[in-house]
Amino acid sequence: MEKKQKDISTRILNQRFPKKDVHGSISMPVYSSAAFEFDTAQEMEDAFLGKSGKHTYSRISNPTVEAFEMRIQQVSGANQVLAVSSGMAAISNVFMTIAYAGSNIVTSTHLFGNTFSLFLFTLKAFGVEVRFCNLLDIEDVAKNIDDKTCAVFTEIITNPHMEVADLRGLAETAHRRNVPLVVDSTIVPWPNFQAQKFGVDLEVVSSTKYISGGATSIGGLIVDYQDFDWSHSPRLGFLAKAVGKNAFTVKLRGEISRNLGAYMAPQTAHLQNLGLETVALRFQRSSGTCKELAQFLQTLPEVKEVKYNGLPDDPFYKISFEQFGEYPGAMLTFSLKDQAACYNFIDHLNVIRRATNLFDNKSLIIHPLSTIYGTLSEEYKKMVEVPADMLRLSVGLEDIEDLKDDILQALRY
Repeated sequence: MEKKQKDISTRILNQRFPKKDVHGSISMPVYSSAAFEFDTAQEMEDAFLGKSGKHTYSRISNPTVEAFEMRIQQVSGANQVLAVSSGMAAISNVFMTIAYAGSNIVTSTHLFGNTFSLFLFTLKAFGVEVRFCNLLDIEDVAKNIDDKTCAVFTEIITNPHMEVADLRGLAETAHRRNVPLVVDSTIVPWPNFQAQKFGVDLEVVSSTKYISGGATSIGGLIVDYQDFDWSHSPRLGFLAKAVGKNAFTVKLRGEISRNLGAYMAPQTAHLQNLGLETVALRFQRSSGTCKELAQFLQTLPEVKEVKYNGLPDDPFYKISFEQFGEYPGAMLTFSLKDQAACYNFIDHLNVIRRATNLFDNKSLIIHPLSTIYGTLSEEYKKMVEVPADMLRLSVGLEDIEDLKDDILQALRY
């Protein structure tokens, strides 16, 4: 008889610790220690050389963080997971592992502000080129890939543009040229999106969002499905001869993560372990409310446009439904008359909070152009194409009628 696949929440809650707790605790203890003691010099050598799997120093690995990483492996279906200090640390560590001077990244200008800045400014100083193209046009993507392309990168739903690329199409195009597809999947968590099914090779996630369980902590995840053949990579090809498809994680854990020092703190892993236990329930509530709010906003005369990929009239509805199902996250955008109207609306909200971040338990609103992209020059603001009349709303766990009432009263001013 074929064994039935357990529900995702059941799998998260029943992931056992790497070692049995001496007191039988059913919650992973927080190992706040920086260092770990050994009985002999030989035992210490084996640990430092990675022969025993024991922890040496919490900048490199830690039991509490390891337990969290194992849970993420369980929920994502990945072969390897590394937990780091933020979502941006996840992205930067990935590209410090696979990029090199003279290489290029094929992506879009429609990216979260700091990701755009990382590619355009920070990596450029290390000799890495960024090639901006239209990721919705597979032919345009193909034209920009060459022998120096280290990755095709996309957000699964662009923040805040709300565009959805064909991930299978991008994966097939990249793989034909022996290039990995790297995605930021923060906007839709694993209960509704399984990246490996769409040909994704590496996944980065800001665990600050859904996983932290109410914005309790800052964290990031690097998820390696180990489907990609790194033997063609100028950076990892030599290593791949020795360790095969594990080359990325060996380089990441053995060198990049250790040297950059962005490993997740055990206290953060503890909080995010707790948040992970309820992620499916919270996502179900917040994404359901988000879809209903999007429909409500469409009925209001003051609202010029609503973008939510779960609406049947959204231009990305079909591809979004294929990849994420009925509820593509708990973020939407909407446009008012102009920037002044947006500011006035924000200032009169009582329930929805004026704050950045996504997928807190509380609903949050922000004017992206003046904040997330506020430090960009006018030239770069034109490149990212974020409208001045757009607001971004992250929907939380409040009662939907209270959110509707708050929106209506703020629009009256």
